[in-house]
Amino acid sequence: MAVLTCLVLALTGVGAVENSAPKVGIEAISKVVGKYEKAEFAIDLEKHYDNPFDPEEVLLDLMIKTPSGEKVVVPAFYCQNYERRKMGQGRGRANWYYPAGDGRWKARFAPTEKGVYSATARLKDNNGVGQSNTVRFECIGSENRGFLGAGGKDRRFFEFSDGEPFFVIGQNLAFIGSGQYVNLTKAEEIFRTFAGKGGNFLRIWTCCQDWALAVEARKSAWDRSWHRRNELVVPMPASESGSNQRKCILINGADGASVEVSPSHPVGLRPGQRYVLSGRFMAEGTNGLKVQLTSGSPPPVFAAAKKGSWQEFRHEFTAGGNSFWLGRLMLSLAGPGKVWIDNISLKEAGGGAELLWEADVNRSVRGYYNQLDCFILDKIIESAEQNGIYLMLCLLTRDLYMNSLSRVGSPEYQQAIDDACKFMRYAVARWGYSTSVAAWEYFNEMDPGKPVDKFYSEVGEYLDSIDIYNHLRTTSTWHPSAKDCRHDKIDIGQLHHYMRSGTDEEFKNEVAVLIEKTRFLREHAARKPALIGEFGLATEKWGLSDHMKQDSEGIHFHNSLWASAFVGGSGTAMFWWWDELDRQNAYDHYHPLARFLQGISFAGLASIKADVSADQVLILGYSDSEYAVFWLWDRRATWWSQVVEKNVPALLADIAVDLRGVKNGSYSVQWWDTRKGEVCREDRISAKAGRLLIAAPSFSRDIACRLRPAN
Repeated sequence: MAVLTCLVLALTGVGAVENSAPKVGIEAISKVVGKYEKAEFAIDLEKHYDNPFDPEEVLLDLMIKTPSGEKVVVPAFYCQNYERRKMGQGRGRANWYYPAGDGRWKARFAPTEKGVYSATARLKDNNGVGQSNTVRFECIGSENRGFLGAGGKDRRFFEFSDGEPFFVIGQNLAFIGSGQYVNLTKAEEIFRTFAGKGGNFLRIWTCCQDWALAVEARKSAWDRSWHRRNELVVPMPASESGSNQRKCILINGADGASVEVSPSHPVGLRPGQRYVLSGRFMAEGTNGLKVQLTSGSPPPVFAAAKKGSWQEFRHEFTAGGNSFWLGRLMLSLAGPGKVWIDNISLKEAGGGAELLWEADVNRSVRGYYNQLDCFILDKIIESAEQNGIYLMLCLLTRDLYMNSLSRVGSPEYQQAIDDACKFMRYAVARWGYSTSVAAWEYFNEMDPGKPVDKFYSEVGEYLDSIDIYNHLRTTSTWHPSAKDCRHDKIDIGQLHHYMRSGTDEEFKNEVAVLIEKTRFLREHAARKPALIGEFGLATEKWGLSDHMKQDSEGIHFHNSLWASAFVGGSGTAMFWWWDELDRQNAYDHYHPLARFLQGISFAGLASIKADVSADQVLILGYSDSEYAVFWLWDRRATWWSQVVEKNVPALLADIAVDLRGVKNGSYSVQWWDTRKGEVCREDRISAKAGRLLIAAPSFSRDIACRLRPAN
């Protein structure tokens, strides 16, 4: 694979430094950083590259020498910085983004030991190999616990680099975008609220195509993924044929026929700034092209050149004193006929970054990483770091890859692997430093019938070679996939499930569903962390269930959180309907569970061996010979029984738990109110003959218990 070959060359240092290679400069932005925190470097290259995201064209790495003498390599990346303002103008314009200078190169690194480091940038391109000066920085101690991985004591559960256990209490927050319920500002607010209630894990999509955050996706100023206007984008007239044929925009029709230039990201302007809108067009029949920026202003009309010739157009304007956004931009015909349009551009009059990058119909989809979305993801990760939240980033846009992964050995299949490796290199370079990045998730709900084993093997091997932090890897499918759960390059077993009314599947008993789904995960991912990555109530056609709206108390949510914590998975079931959870302010449900689990590790524990005195009470939990953590639940307290059938669960009294396999001696028992997150009773009891009879307080619906040897 070409990208792997380039990587090997960089790592082994093949090739001498050549005089013809461009000069490389480096600066350490921070001279002192904390352990596991971000050390960032600005790298200057004198050469411009047509595709700075392609490591086959330009391969830039950071060569680091650690205090203990180890040499490590991390990839560098190209990026466009942005200025951001919070505008408070509704969802679509709540955040104003504007390019800050030109694009540049950076590298990010998280030091894992204290002491003085040295760093050198190394460039490889078609001119040879170039190397920068060496800079130094110091790593000091911090409170950061490091990266998440599978536990050393028990591979079923997560732990940090320092050995501290971690149990997922999380949900989805998948769609973050200017037109979504959650924009960047709202996401930051949710992060603070979620973390304040004990939440610690979020699943974020970076693969939403053009409706939200998508690093690699077709984002177009001419149409949307749900309404493709194929008649607009056509081959360039009189250009050569073939797969690499250039394309352009065609307006065809009567006088006044028009097309709106409407990027998926609102285009920010700087008030008082002079701008140039430019491009070229070729006309047939019509007299010319009208360009209208805002309604009410007379549109400039550019006269057509002679038939078959291209005509440049250029329109300068100044943004008003309170104009932070590009207004409606229309291109229309001045008379009936046709106009082909190419090279649409909007820049400051003095030059600078392209503002209408979504208008480029010749931009590659795979292999181009939308810089505004990358900047937004930077801010999401920073917010996660500030709030102690860990992220599972769903990275690759499935529909860009799925068809290519149909036939192993085909050129399309290999190209998908190569492109995914390039994407993962960029992700590792830009976001791999962050301990808040818990896992890379390749796809959201890939077709489970696709032959993807080779894909995961090769992309996984590539990550093994470049991701020095060993981030966990996972994927998901639209039906549970045993082979993916078992794959040796997939580190987290994952499945998605929705309880849907009107189907043959169980949907009235959320606890029974979670027991069944977790059993599948533990069968096929026996020695891995395992998560139910999406969960919730849904309609028969996968929409938001009205039952969820009716369940204002969040009964199904509460039961699902507590049940999933004790059935054998590595975290709670991760609910999908984040907007409805937010509207209901359901975050309060996390707090009792988070308080109960504080200081608890399930590592090394087995499923609890106990009997309950009443058949209607279910027990779920873990125990060993000295410790037990469990949840008691009235089987009649399902969401269906309470929300739909309007039953009120009775108070349960005289319930006892017979715990087996414990050492003889005295034990401390804490009973917890699962809605308040408080201890409601403490007992001291003794075990005899390896058994412990534990009397529960009277309770309604559910109650939880922590048991340990008495001091």
